[in-house]
Amino acid sequence: MAYLPVTIEDMKKRGWSQADFVYVIGDAYVDHSSFGPAIISRLLESYGYKVVIISQPDWKSDDSIAVFGKPRLGFLVSSGNMDSMVNHYTVSKKKRNQDAYTPGGKAGKRPDYATVVYSNMIRRKFHDSPIIIGGIEASLRRLAHYDYWSNKIRRSILIDSGADIISYGMGEHSIVEIADALNSGMDVKDITFVAGTVYRAKNTDTAYNGLMLPSYDDLCRDKLEYARSFNIQFQNTDAFTARTLIEKYGEKQYVIQNPPAKPLSMQEMDDVYELPYMGSYHPSYEKLGGVPAINEIKFSLTSNRGCFGGCSFCALTFHQGRIVQVRSHESLIREAEGMTKMPDFKGYIHDVGGPTADFRHPACSKQMTKGVCTNRQCLYPSPCKNLKADHKDYIELLRKLRAIPGVKKVFVRSGIRFDYVLADSDQSFIREISKYHISGQLRVAPEHISDKVLECMGKPKNNVYKAFCKRFEKINEDLNMKQYIVPYLMSSHPGSTLKEAIELAEYIRDLGYMPEQVQDFYPTPSTISTCMYYTGVDPRTMEPVYVPTNPHEKAMQRALIQYRNPENYELVKEALIKEGRKDLIGMGKECLIPPRQFGGGKQAGGSSNKNKSSAGNTNRSKKSNGKRR
Repeated sequence: MAYLPVTIEDMKKRGWSQADFVYVIGDAYVDHSSFGPAIISRLLESYGYKVVIISQPDWKSDDSIAVFGKPRLGFLVSSGNMDSMVNHYTVSKKKRNQDAYTPGGKAGKRPDYATVVYSNMIRRKFHDSPIIIGGIEASLRRLAHYDYWSNKIRRSILIDSGADIISYGMGEHSIVEIADALNSGMDVKDITFVAGTVYRAKNTDTAYNGLMLPSYDDLCRDKLEYARSFNIQFQNTDAFTARTLIEKYGEKQYVIQNPPAKPLSMQEMDDVYELPYMGSYHPSYEKLGGVPAINEIKFSLTSNRGCFGGCSFCALTFHQGRIVQVRSHESLIREAEGMTKMPDFKGYIHDVGGPTADFRHPACSKQMTKGVCTNRQCLYPSPCKNLKADHKDYIELLRKLRAIPGVKKVFVRSGIRFDYVLADSDQSFIREISKYHISGQLRVAPEHISDKVLECMGKPKNNVYKAFCKRFEKINEDLNMKQYIVPYLMSSHPGSTLKEAIELAEYIRDLGYMPEQVQDFYPTPSTISTCMYYTGVDPRTMEPVYVPTNPHEKAMQRALIQYRNPENYELVKEALIKEGRKDLIGMGKECLIPPRQFGGGKQAGGSSNKNKSSAGNTNRSKKSNGKRR
């Protein structure tokens, strides 16, 4: 086993005079299965293709992508495990000062809109070389999309990048089919038949069963047209039911999206995650401080992909799809046993999960042959009568993993779906994780407590979350364990006015702790919530939705969640007065803030922070495999 070539010398040591594919990526080179470029490159290698890596090239010099010369078959391009704009900017559009996917955590090693920039560099240097783009950035920008950072509708990334084809979604099926077609001598412009791809054309002759979307010009003229188009796209994200989508640009240019690739079988999932990964970052980064992102996932296990949770603010429906795919117990056990032999393994498996940890099979039996329903969600507004809510397989898996010699504890950290847990008639799962798989805290994501906001989020009503909390508390009481639920909460989501933000602040007051960090709603590409943010309507119903877009109002909503922070006093006071809630300004225990700010940076009012305050950090970690959002 060895890392793939990153220098011309590495390539020559393998006896290669030319690579089949040059893979240009915006992240550092990490050869681990939680990193998309590692999966794609190792998969191509397993099919006999020669792949070399150019990681974080100097985007100010076209020569930086020419170090290996022209590849035999083409260039692969990915911005990395995150959209480059999310990687670079906070929700307030301020530059981040760290990048977990760069050696030493250094920021600024990739350009904005990295996929576009890298592809343009390649096109200038190698005019006729095929360019295949993929990864999260290309996948979620594959058709015209609202771009939060420029506050406008951007064209399909295929057009702006000058690339030939997009391999969207997770990409294993499509990338092999593309590679084989190129290897057979086929011109890249003739590769129009591969599921899970997007290509450009001068006409629609190749678009089998095509559905014409509003043109790019129409989308730019009318926000409601964008909402309608987005809803059509949302209804065509399933591999079994989706039609080919066509988007027109100008008079004679079309972007054509083929239906998604079929989900991986369990055997295919096992094969993908058992490719010969090195399991860490390239050793050349050691002297630079390593790559921080590896710390979160090095000793974690990916057991599934896909999610039928259907949260409005999550792009998983567009990227991984709603059909859950899983690895076998045997595959996961083999990986865990391999971990125990690593010199830096301390006995703790940090996570066993995926987008949602406790999803270990498709939502219902028909999904793997007929696809998901286009007219309803599996869990929202309430669990479907056909939903198979069963945690037996996951419990069995966790028991097997914690029985492995050398494993001290197996944590579940990637999040569970509490409404799915309650839908399971057998409640032994809560007992199991409480007893063995958490350490004082269970993090779940109610996101809000207002049913009005939750409806926009596609989340269950607040009484469902309350029922889960009550059951968790009762089970932990029976186990004589002092453990707490730590809720993820979000401010400024579409549907939330100051009224709902104050309701959330009152909930936090009654809960007895203040979150140390808060998740502001971030309008990232290809989510229902982002469409609401831009258009002011829910694309599924075309009903108007209140959207907090004013930075000052968003600051007030955020401050209300952290009302005890002295720095937020004036914002909280302004919000309460504006909403006619002066009753929450005072010295009573029901008040959020006192009439004035006392000296020493402390405020009176509110309930005690004891016991649960240590659980207050609700900032979501950026997991490398696309978990959550």
